Amino acid sequence: MKYKNIQINQKIYYSTVLVAIALMLLGLFVGNPLLHHLGPGYITHGVLVFLFSICLLIYPIYKSHFLRIIIIIVASTYFYTIFYLYPNTWSNFIFLCFIPAISILFFDTKLFHLSLLLNTFSIILLFSYIAIVDRGELYPYIREDLIGNIINFLGSQAILYFIFYLSYGRLKKQQLYYEQIKHSERLKTTGQMAAAVAHEIRNPLTVVKGFLQLYEKDNTYNENSKRHFSLMINELNTAEQVISQFLSIAKPDKDTETELVNVKSVLQSVTDLLNTYGLLHDNKIVLSMVDDCYIAANIIEFKQLLINIIKNAIEASNVGDSVVVTAESKRQLVEIKVIDSGQGMSKEEMDSLGTPFYSLKSKGTGLGMMICFNIATKYKGTIDFDSIKGNGTTVTIRFPKVGV
Repeated sequence: MKYKNIQINQKIYYSTVLVAIALMLLGLFVGNPLLHHLGPGYITHGVLVFLFSICLLIYPIYKSHFLRIIIIIVASTYFYTIFYLYPNTWSNFIFLCFIPAISILFFDTKLFHLSLLLNTFSIILLFSYIAIVDRGELYPYIREDLIGNIINFLGSQAILYFIFYLSYGRLKKQQLYYEQIKHSERLKTTGQMAAAVAHEIRNPLTVVKGFLQLYEKDNTYNENSKRHFSLMINELNTAEQVISQFLSIAKPDKDTETELVNVKSVLQSVTDLLNTYGLLHDNKIVLSMVDDCYIAANIIEFKQLLINIIKNAIEASNVGDSVVVTAESKRQLVEIKVIDSGQGMSKEEMDSLGTPFYSLKSKGTGLGMMICFNIATKYKGTIDFDSIKGNGTTVTIRFPKVGV
């Protein structure tokens, strides 16, 4: 289905591009006053039509940011060239006003601002040329009402700006909604898996673990066999821990009580608890609080979230590094940051966080981060990651602030 949709989109794109190319060729060969005088102007027009057509045709194959910039530059050059070459065609000025509309198709804010800036600068040069050099000889329709044309141009740019940000905002909301749906589907799938298999697996594991513990205490077995039993028991404990994480995801929300949580007190408690764990890795936790902050949540789940995030930061840190934990009140939010200077993550790795069984740790299950996202969503909070490969990670946790 996905492949079919892509093919349909490409057909629409190429159909539109072919129509645009056909119109450019008509302008080049039909009724062109320069056609009978094949000078530099006509050749330049033909070269720009060729370059613009090639850029549009290869874009679906090479969807790079560089190619997008090239398309904007070539398009701008093309429209300004035909404006200068054919001064009697007053409608060319309309195309100059709407050059930034091309960048709207890419939904790239930087590219749109670049296009808007370049077009404004080019129009300033154009109007200066018409007012000072041309003096209305070739462009009387602009010179006669220069102020009005400037106002029209500024109005067109304002309209494009409004259209872009309206469309871009809606697109971002759709992307966020899509991500929320994907996350909900992950939780739903994991919850269903937990409900279906957790009890079925836990019961035989308990039986096997019990017999192994019994054999471990039996003096008829030698020390080497007992070490094997101990190893098997440890692995069973790991399996039970994974099952417990499954069940915590599947646990219904209605059983959770919300209370007023003092973030400063909880953070102090969690960092005191994890300081010993940090010392095992020669890492220190540095806690910085501005003032007392309060949120509405379940204190046990809130502690679970913080423990997971800070523990991950310690494990990602290099030996001897410090993990910095800060908390402050920002407007209507309580913002907690956990900063480490460890190995960092790529964008692809950050996008995959919270996916069941995806983990950057050799023995990780990915369920810990999934539970963290679930807890944050339950209490209308967010978890954001800012990381560069090799330069550490900053995790920002935000919850709505509650007044006391």
